Amino acid sequence: MKKSKKNTPHPNPIFLSLLIILSNIVTPSSSQEVAYIPNPRLMSAYIALQSWKLAIVSDPLGFTSNWAGPNVCNYTGVYCAPAPDNPALLTVAGIDLNHADIAGILPEHLGLLRDLALFHINSNRFCGKLPASFLHLKILHELDVSNNLFSGPFPYVVLYLPSLKFLDIRFNQFFGEIPPEVFDLPLDALFLNDNKFKSLLPVNLGNSPVSVLVLANNLVTGCIPPSVAQMAETLDEIILANLGLTGCLRPEIGELKELKVLDLSCNKLVGPLPDSIGGMVSLEQLDVGHNKFSGPIPRGICLLPKLENFVYAFNYFTSEPAECGRLRDGNDDRKNCIVGRPRQRSAAECALVGANPVDCLLAGSICPFE
Repeated sequence: MKKSKKNTPHPNPIFLSLLIILSNIVTPSSSQEVAYIPNPRLMSAYIALQSWKLAIVSDPLGFTSNWAGPNVCNYTGVYCAPAPDNPALLTVAGIDLNHADIAGILPEHLGLLRDLALFHINSNRFCGKLPASFLHLKILHELDVSNNLFSGPFPYVVLYLPSLKFLDIRFNQFFGEIPPEVFDLPLDALFLNDNKFKSLLPVNLGNSPVSVLVLANNLVTGCIPPSVAQMAETLDEIILANLGLTGCLRPEIGELKELKVLDLSCNKLVGPLPDSIGGMVSLEQLDVGHNKFSGPIPRGICLLPKLENFVYAFNYFTSEPAECGRLRDGNDDRKNCIVGRPRQRSAAECALVGANPVDCLLAGSICPFE
């Protein structure tokens, strides 16, 4: 009678990778002594970085060519500093591999870099998802993974990084909804543009304390909420171009007195421009082109003291103040309904819109936020 074979468990691949990494430390060659790593934090960093190197499939510029041996502080793109909670210990505080053209994934072992304050890997070919182990990066201040090949839903792990101030995930393949909670984070800059998000612009948009907000080139629909007025003290630049925004532009937009750049181009916004924009005294760049705005251009806009460039082409505006001609970088008024100006829409197009004016005070013209 044949003896039945026992089921042999398969080894855990993560455990095996740790064994491979650690073998480089504890197994010296015939001509070398055992490698010495001066403290446990640098030991953890060594394990994390060697695991990452194993997950890299292409490094044409050789950024990681010197990622060998225990002295991680000498690795290209790796920066060490005294640990915040114990200055006597040296630790990995930053990683900067921008523009390295590296291909690979981010392994879960990167969560071992618990003293990391800066993680910049923009303009590479990393794919997959952000590791869930990033939850352990409690003092991470800047996270820039822009211009890569990351995909999947919004990386929810970033919502649990208490020290995060700068978040840049633009130019990737993230898709699905943008969680409203991201606008409750205490960020200074937020870049979500040029992904595949399909989401509503949330009513709590104005909770964000950012100075720069860029959502452009996604499928983000809905209306600009009145909460945007809450950003008056912090917001310098907001770019909501090429989304799917609808409805009227509410007068609350004029509360943004510190705003320098406002780009609402390539949406489906309707109705007149609010007179309140004439009170946005810091505004330098204003682009409302390629929408469905109509009516006269408020004179106060072209009198703004710092306004240099005003684009309102491809709308249905009926008149423009003479003051708009004084702008340093000019004004683009093509494809409107302005009598006497060249390159305007046809009389038939203008008559159709003129016969059906949008009243932004009527229910349905403004999104019902309240």
